[in-house]
Amino acid sequence: MIDDRDDLRADAKLNRERILDAAREAFAASADASLNAIAKAAGVGPGTLYRHFPSREALVLGVYRKEIEALTALAPALVAERPPEAAFRTWCDRLAQYGRVKHGLADTLHAAITGRDREETYGPMVEAVDRLLKAGAAAGVFRAGLDAEDVLLALGFLWRIKPGAGAKAQAERLIDLLIAGLRA
Repeated sequence: MIDDRDDLRADAKLNRERILDAAREAFAASADASLNAIAKAAGVGPGTLYRHFPSREALVLGVYRKEIEALTALAPALVAERPPEAAFRTWCDRLAQYGRVKHGLADTLHAAITGRDREETYGPMVEAVDRLLKAGAAAGVFRAGLDAEDVLLALGFLWRIKPGAGAKAQAERLIDLLIAGLRA
């Protein structure tokens, strides 16, 4: 993905990351979280937040991109350290956590996301799923020849789950169902 943050000073990068982390937590709690509350939780002033993210949409998009980057980086690490089914399940659990954040932000995200954003995030997500599926197929756990795009599309249910007390349990049941369909 193209990263326009490389030219930031170290303290500015740290502030940006703190803002994104605070925004992720705030948006997970409430899609209506105020930008001033996010700045305060990040330990920065509102001006610092607005220098990095001039609008609510820019901040939502920043959280989205950071979450996608984390998910795509997680797949190879999981494949290296866990059995294939456990790696896939852990990755799906992390995707479900992101889905809970995304649920309340869907309208804002859809309004803010551009074709470039989709191109830069969709391909790496397909590659992450493909890596997990191929590891499972190589171990004889998943069927060979599964299409990563199909599986990613099927995983879309994770951000349609309504937040609440039963959301995590429902996500786990649905992931179990999907994994059962992937098994060799």
